[in-house]
Amino acid sequence: MPAITGNAYINRIDQLQPTVWIDGKPVTGKISEHPAFKGIMKSQADLYDLQHDASLREIMTYPSPSSGQRVGMSYLQPTTTEDLVRRRVMVQQWAKSNNGMMGRSPDYMNTVLMALASSVGFLEGKENCFPENVLAFYEYAREKDLSMTHTFIDPQVNRTQFYFEETDEPIAATVVGRNKEGIVIKGARLLATQGGITDEIVVISPGGVKDAANGFAFAIPSNSEGLRFVCRESFVGSDSTFNDPLSARYEEMDTIVVFDNVVVPWARVFYYDNLAVANNFMACSSYLPLTLHQVVSRQIVKTEFVLGVVQSIVDTINISEYQHVQEKVSEIIVALETMKAFVIKSEVEAERDEWGFMRPDQPTLQIAINFFPKIYPRFTEIIQLLGASGLMAIPTEHDFQSEIRKDLDHYLQSKGNNAEERVKIFRLAWDLTMSAFGTRETLYERFFFGDPIKLASQLYASYDKELYVRRVEDLLKRS
Repeated sequence: MPAITGNAYINRIDQLQPTVWIDGKPVTGKISEHPAFKGIMKSQADLYDLQHDASLREIMTYPSPSSGQRVGMSYLQPTTTEDLVRRRVMVQQWAKSNNGMMGRSPDYMNTVLMALASSVGFLEGKENCFPENVLAFYEYAREKDLSMTHTFIDPQVNRTQFYFEETDEPIAATVVGRNKEGIVIKGARLLATQGGITDEIVVISPGGVKDAANGFAFAIPSNSEGLRFVCRESFVGSDSTFNDPLSARYEEMDTIVVFDNVVVPWARVFYYDNLAVANNFMACSSYLPLTLHQVVSRQIVKTEFVLGVVQSIVDTINISEYQHVQEKVSEIIVALETMKAFVIKSEVEAERDEWGFMRPDQPTLQIAINFFPKIYPRFTEIIQLLGASGLMAIPTEHDFQSEIRKDLDHYLQSKGNNAEERVKIFRLAWDLTMSAFGTRETLYERFFFGDPIKLASQLYASYDKELYVRRVEDLLKRS
């Protein structure tokens, strides 16, 4: 099967019937019709349909190296700088359809899997490692155009540096057994975004593992026996795109993943019971540079959208003449062009790795992910400062359909728009920055790749500073 359509995606997930709990109840019937999921699944389906737009065919897909059929461009293993550019163009085409709001659109996990498959040489010859399984699953996912979620994080029971569980029943997902079918997993993992609305879940130990039983990687179908997705409260305000223009469309549910003696078939195990691999594979693979390339490409589109929202507010209430307004908008412009420069520099300075695949420059992208979590909350602040009381004067769709419409038309008009148009803009700004959805977006971008302090420490430790130290030493040695 080549690149799928939106209907194929929705039908596949509906038929899968994974175990999903929300607000104390299991989801029954078609999950695509549930209020918490129907908006995001429709938006995801729209992404898949873009793969069949004749004008976008060369951007969205490429010929499969095994079947020759058109498959999703996000599966492309880059061997040239041009391949990296092709991947970026595709990522941004998808991101433009949702304005960068879908942090876990399918291209993210497609990129993760592609990166791992491009680095399986690291696993070859190592104990309890199955590089052939990684390659087989990569090809399966590419040819079936699977949707995937993932989970890397253990529950936050005790975040001290040297915490060891002392419970009879495991809390963090752990290998509790092995049999002829596969390994047996019990415990929980955080935080699977889009959990329950994807074909598969990929589970990976990101590093820092102290017990071999907690170090593993595998992929299983989302309806595997014993697997449960426990949802947080839905942040969908309503199904009205007037009242909730973003959350009605793009609310990506976050879930706790519970493994209740889940058997992972041997053919789906990537590695287990190998501390060295569990702690080093992700760092040594092309996972970080390639996923960061996808993430930063999406964040550029999201920043463009923020700029559009901010300038719409400025135009609507006619505040462009004020210098403090110009300064605030310019902050977003500087951030946008900086992010663009980061991703282009990472492509220009890309190098082939030991397995022949092209990696964008990792330090450049690490700097980008240190920069964006700091600037995104500032975007929220700028919108609040410029929107001010206008972010509170936001009647609903029903108000405009009622007998008070005349009052609204008169008192909520603006220099640049009539009342309804003005309210739409301000409701959009509110949903981006102040609703449950909007505040989740800010938290999400703050911690997209982890604790910002740890990210800074990782950058400090990995960035080559010796050249610059030697220049100082050379100056001091001159007579």
